Amino acid sequence: MAWGVALWSMATLLTPWAAEASLWALLAMRMLLGIAEGVALPCMNNMIARWFPPTERSRAVGLAMAGFQLGSAIGLTFSPILMSQGGLFGPFVIFGLSGFLWVLVWVSATSSTPEHSRQISIHELRYIQNKGQIHNIVEGKSKSSKGIPPFRRLLSKLPTWSIIVANAMHSWGFFVILSWMPIYFKTIYHVDLRQAAWFSAVPWSMMALTGYFAGVLSDMMIQRGISVTLTRKVMQSVGFFGPGFALIGLTTAPSPSIASAWLTLAVGLKAFSHCGFLVNLQEIAPQYSGVLHGISNTAGTLAAIIGTVGAGFFVELVGSFKGFLVLTSVLYFSAAVFWNVFSTGERVKFDDST
Repeated sequence: MAWGVALWSMATLLTPWAAEASLWALLAMRMLLGIAEGVALPCMNNMIARWFPPTERSRAVGLAMAGFQLGSAIGLTFSPILMSQGGLFGPFVIFGLSGFLWVLVWVSATSSTPEHSRQISIHELRYIQNKGQIHNIVEGKSKSSKGIPPFRRLLSKLPTWSIIVANAMHSWGFFVILSWMPIYFKTIYHVDLRQAAWFSAVPWSMMALTGYFAGVLSDMMIQRGISVTLTRKVMQSVGFFGPGFALIGLTTAPSPSIASAWLTLAVGLKAFSHCGFLVNLQEIAPQYSGVLHGISNTAGTLAAIIGTVGAGFFVELVGSFKGFLVLTSVLYFSAAVFWNVFSTGERVKFDDST
């Protein structure tokens, strides 16, 4: 995680200079950024599986992902301001240096497992160990780490594919909204670009709040005896059906304020997905949670590329961005059905050690 953040912070910091140097230098920095960012969510998921018992994982994921959404909100809000004050270099320098500062805090304050933490109390360590999570996960990993993870077995199970499909749809919706909504507001409602950035930032703040609320609600459902499988299906259903209907509402909005309300609802409900597929990675195979997250993130990244680029081609060919939003809604509904049919909250047997 530390190396990943350090490398993507360096790539961010150097991007303006690379752009001035040559196109190839710019592409190299963007590639480095993407490669480095690829480690973040798998590392997060692996650490949460080690540090948190099942009844606390949803809240942990919700809180961690809240930072993800707040980062989008802060970036969308302050980038135009930083550009107007410091030119094109402004956002890249500020965000790049902030990343290096974060690395210093991370290295000095965290550890991969509770046993190696220099700051954890004996009481907390015993609490985590008594839940049985650390022993099981480390033991499973030690047995499976002698060779290559069983990718064929992982990909042969439908619960794995339910996570892959969910991650792909989640990323499709996330990056289409993140990339195109400022342009959408400017084109459809003639809102100034800086004001459009504010309109686009509000939903991500709401997503951070609803994501943590979904985590608390999810953990409460499990603590009260509702099965993990049903809990994950309910959370993911809200996270996909909700945005699907809200995006349809967005296409009918007569004003930018109403459109922003629909967008906020879509992105806010989308956060319930974090308590669906994102936590489910740790449940069906805790010893392979990082591997599964990497596999599903590959599908998610490809879906994000196709969705973001495809939106541009769709608008150019059809002449309507609203049609693409309807298409995205249909994909949300389809992914929700697939999830409810094939997902499970129980541990899946992927190899002899599990």
